[in-house]
Amino acid sequence: MFCIYPNTNTPCQCAARKTNWSEALQHGQSGTLPHFLEEPVDAYIVKSNPIKLRCQARPALQIFFKCNGEWVHQSQHMSQEHTDLGTGLKIREVMINVSRQQVEDFHGPEDYWCLCVAWSHLGTSKSRKATVRIAYLRKNFEQDPQGTEVPLNGMIVLHCRPPEGVPVAEVEWLKNEEPLSFDDDGINDSRGDHNLIISEARLSDSGNYTCVASNIVAKRRSATATVVVYVDGSWGEWSEWSLCSSECERQRSRECTAPEPKHGGRLCDGVALATDNCTGGLCTQSVESSSDVALYSGLAAGVVTVVLLIVAVTLYRRSQSEYGVDVIDSSALTGGFQSFSFKTSRQANPLLINSSLQPDLTVSRTYTSPMCFQDSIDKELMAERSLLDPLPDLKVKGEKTQLHGAFTVSSGATERAEYHVMSHPQTFPRGLAPDYRGVAVGTTLGRRGKNLFAPQVSLTPSWPLHKATAVFGHAGGRLMVPNTGISLLVPHGGIAEDTTWEMYMSINQEDSSAVSEDGPEIFLSAAVMYGPPGLDLSCPIAMTIAHCAEVAADNWTIRLKRHIQDNKWEEVMSVDEESTSCYCLLEAQRCHVLLEHPGRYALVGEPLNQEAAKRLRLAVFGSPDTSNSLGFTLRVYCVDDTPHAFQEVAVGERSRGGRLLEEPKIMLFRGNTFSLQVSIQDVPQLLWSIKPFTTCQEFSFSQVWASNQRPLQCAFSLERYSHSSSQLSCKISIRQVTGEEQILQVYTSVVENEKGPVPFFTQSDCTITSQTGSRAFKIPLSIRQRISATFDTANANGKDWQLLAQKLHIDRNLCYFACQESPSSVILSLWEAQHQDSGDLDSLASALEEIGKVQNTSAKPNGPNRQNGMKE
Repeated sequence: MFCIYPNTNTPCQCAARKTNWSEALQHGQSGTLPHFLEEPVDAYIVKSNPIKLRCQARPALQIFFKCNGEWVHQSQHMSQEHTDLGTGLKIREVMINVSRQQVEDFHGPEDYWCLCVAWSHLGTSKSRKATVRIAYLRKNFEQDPQGTEVPLNGMIVLHCRPPEGVPVAEVEWLKNEEPLSFDDDGINDSRGDHNLIISEARLSDSGNYTCVASNIVAKRRSATATVVVYVDGSWGEWSEWSLCSSECERQRSRECTAPEPKHGGRLCDGVALATDNCTGGLCTQSVESSSDVALYSGLAAGVVTVVLLIVAVTLYRRSQSEYGVDVIDSSALTGGFQSFSFKTSRQANPLLINSSLQPDLTVSRTYTSPMCFQDSIDKELMAERSLLDPLPDLKVKGEKTQLHGAFTVSSGATERAEYHVMSHPQTFPRGLAPDYRGVAVGTTLGRRGKNLFAPQVSLTPSWPLHKATAVFGHAGGRLMVPNTGISLLVPHGGIAEDTTWEMYMSINQEDSSAVSEDGPEIFLSAAVMYGPPGLDLSCPIAMTIAHCAEVAADNWTIRLKRHIQDNKWEEVMSVDEESTSCYCLLEAQRCHVLLEHPGRYALVGEPLNQEAAKRLRLAVFGSPDTSNSLGFTLRVYCVDDTPHAFQEVAVGERSRGGRLLEEPKIMLFRGNTFSLQVSIQDVPQLLWSIKPFTTCQEFSFSQVWASNQRPLQCAFSLERYSHSSSQLSCKISIRQVTGEEQILQVYTSVVENEKGPVPFFTQSDCTITSQTGSRAFKIPLSIRQRISATFDTANANGKDWQLLAQKLHIDRNLCYFACQESPSSVILSLWEAQHQDSGDLDSLASALEEIGKVQNTSAKPNGPNRQNGMKE
């Protein structure tokens, strides 16, 4: 008796068949159960090509395949039989084809599988299960390696996560398109997570690295990562002092060759040539002869003559400086402008623990608010010197009037510190420890009723007050709180003559719940107060306030509000509307406001839809764990993108010894009610450990949306396995759920003495908070008066203050200027506030030049009529 598989899908049936003794011996009737000489093996279907599964057993009367628990039809079997010459027993071999369609149509709890069942006179035997899977390899890598710059002997870590594939892809690394060898003295090490780690970088390790993933289906290449191993320059030994020269000086030199900078490394700090006066009898200069005395006497007389001549010319020009009020030829005004430029630093940000890392210029921003006043003495001297350069002659009413008083700007302007902070060292509210203030994963979003945007923030004490005071008189001036983006400009003549006022500005954060009890408004800036309350001004002052709203799209309604009492605020105006009581000029990162009444003001915003976004500044700081010699703490901050908000973070980190580990980045946080997640990734698992359940932390939407009350901070505590692991490389991912994501790359040495003290600020504390008189303004008073006298009075060609406002691109809400006694003077005050930090006079000069061209064009057809119109 034996089993046969019928030509139908019904179960197997048994039938009788006569056999003789010799046939039974050939099939092993007196032996054991069937023994598989070949069992089916796991296989992968590539593209649409079917695969073959094969079984071979001895002794066997019949062999059939069973796939996924069901018998394969007999017609699909291909079998053959032959005799083993050694034993004389029959060997049966069976094959079947498995197609891609069969595997795709199968839906079960496990992969598609098949096995063989072999029969003999003594019974049946089963083979192993063989799985059949469809092979594939995705196109996109889960993580591409990122280019980096590391110092010589630093650690290079390139992360690579290959595309998903079946079978799992194998990874190899290419350097400059050549396979990378991992037998090079053990320097290169590829871990099981496919990361490439070079513990001590050499100059030869610079190059283009590519991660290549491959399996039986295809081969994929990642994006190429450029690695630069740089060397910072260092000075060699000083040479010997040279002999004393005829000027009684000696020199020595040194070269930046120990080592010399390579691959973009920093140049040596300091001078290459040193000069010293000869002392101790080394000077070889002899006593002056009588001829030298005569020569010096003649030169001194010549200098005195030139000085007297200059004084005489200056007095003459001042006596001839009378001018008419209808100065229309603006080319004379533009002739008074001279070009200038500011020095820009090309060095890396010294805030970074590894300052050689270049900032990500695609996302990082530098605040344009004034950080420190420029050298007022140099500016005043340059302005006075420029008065000697006369402007071109002007033809007004048939007469020639010579204007002088042109002005220039020094090209050696003092550079600003990007994150220079001056404030009380205490950063956090009293009783609030400056530690981790994050929210555990899974924090739910609280709402007020059905209000989508209303924040649920507890009322906490305000941040420390920042204040600046100064005494101003008739000459006016500028008052600012350093590094906050807040300043105040008092125009010349705003305060009556023989009168002085002690004015002040103060900054304080407000609770967003104070804006509106149930409304969706939030603070977009700090609350700024100026006074004193009884201040009497004859013209508006200009206040500049930094804000964090993303105003590129019309998704906000932004209003200027004034504090009236307790926690109540009243609306002054909307920045999109026209008003005769106030003027708002809104820019991408700040707002310039013309005000006439002292008080506390703030910018608030109401989102019009879920696409409304505010800018967040993201930064990561690090410091060793004082309680654990192997520990290191990373603190991640998410604050409003205003100088004042980041200043609070900087002060707190300076007090605790924190170091900025990566250039801060900007992220748009949208008002879509989704939370903000902060996670740490790619921590070297064999070198570092992190506390469990802390790799991902979360802030609720309301915390971030109304985060002006205090900095949002979360911390990651890491611990290295040994003291020899001094380098830390990882990534900080900050993303809004269903929103934007930013990556902060951390690469730092956790041992402080390896790097030495790192300056957190680029200069000493700025103590100048005010400037008075002409030093505070970009436009000299004489030029300002002439422009106002020219454009305050309309003429036949329409050349008036409205045209001036149009050319300066501040021609919205003209009704406000029309109500002023001198519209042109107010327009120029607004221009001063708008260009206070750059000092860019080009825009004003270009505007006057364009007005001059318009005048010349209109004067050609009817020049006499123009003169008559002016006289009228």
